[in-house]
Amino acid sequence: MNNFIFQNPTRLIFGKGMIAELSRAIPTDKRIMITFGGGSVKKNGVYEQVIQALKGHNYVEFWGIEPNPAIETLRKAIILGKEKKVDFLLAVGGGSVLDGTKLISAGLKYDGDAWELVRKGAYSDTVPMGAVLTLPATGSEMNKGAVISRHETQEKYAFYGNYPVFSILDPETTFTLPPYQVACGLSDTFVHVMEQYLTTPGQSRLIDRWAEGILSTLIEIAPRIRENQHNYDLMADFMLSATMGLNGFIAMGVTQDWATHMIGHELTALHGLTHGATLAIVFNGTLRTLRKQKYGKILQYGERVWGITQGSDDERIDLTIEKTEEFFRSLGLSTHLSEENIGEETIQEIERRFNERGVAFGEAQNVTGSVAREILHNCK
Repeated sequence: MNNFIFQNPTRLIFGKGMIAELSRAIPTDKRIMITFGGGSVKKNGVYEQVIQALKGHNYVEFWGIEPNPAIETLRKAIILGKEKKVDFLLAVGGGSVLDGTKLISAGLKYDGDAWELVRKGAYSDTVPMGAVLTLPATGSEMNKGAVISRHETQEKYAFYGNYPVFSILDPETTFTLPPYQVACGLSDTFVHVMEQYLTTPGQSRLIDRWAEGILSTLIEIAPRIRENQHNYDLMADFMLSATMGLNGFIAMGVTQDWATHMIGHELTALHGLTHGATLAIVFNGTLRTLRKQKYGKILQYGERVWGITQGSDDERIDLTIEKTEEFFRSLGLSTHLSEENIGEETIQEIERRFNERGVAFGEAQNVTGSVAREILHNCK
């Protein structure tokens, strides 16, 4: 196991009716800006619960943070926040609202354009924020990462601010989510775990088992959720899996990949495809392209998660990749670029972008532009 330093300061407030805890979680002397997405929280009762809990607090609302939050929108929120002298932020929504609010929290303390912070990659001088999560997927409720887009240039980059002070997760808020969003959230969570798990064998027995537990849980609950999205216990397991999948716990002391995510971000930037949907396509190509590099870990994953123990090593790996692709298809998601009408022009553009930036992703830092092209060809 590699050396590491771990700290996660987010207070997790979990369960039915826990949005009411907002009244105690935010001091009444704070000037709050509540950030929202497109308005679904007014249909599922979350907005009413939030406003009820914040009676006696001073707040202003900002609406319209879109999926794949755009700098063009977030600049408006930063202007409003500075005008109102906001000193606490509350993000109410899915991972995109939380991601966007992390950049807002940095932008409120920064004199220049917030896109400069995105290109810098990180900024730690931030206004504190809390969150009420309504869509499990990104783990943004318990990490300091965000992904921000710029529509005018079709760019999308990771940004790191600070952890939420607290996050409230009520599984009942997920009951009315569109099934496609739930499917993409399950895919996102699954690949988050895989990016940290499916790398180098023999690093940590404990972390491997922890990651395998999340993967096995997702595989077990996914078909049941598709049958009954109003089952509280199923959605509670989904929410907690998404949080535990990217809050730093299963990253302790182990190598990480993230090539699938970086390629997926480009597909979203160029085509607007939902993030979890891009991962369901790209991850299979990553496994096929890097199977020799990930040989031992794929065998372990296949045996422990899918119960694949028969046949030669190559046959077991083939079946493991097949089972993984079947899982994404069982969610109702595409697993090939051609299904989304994405072809060679996009593949070449992603290769060009990787080469232009001089990047190399993956646990071996070998996923360059040419390897990204090969991955994409393996999921055409």
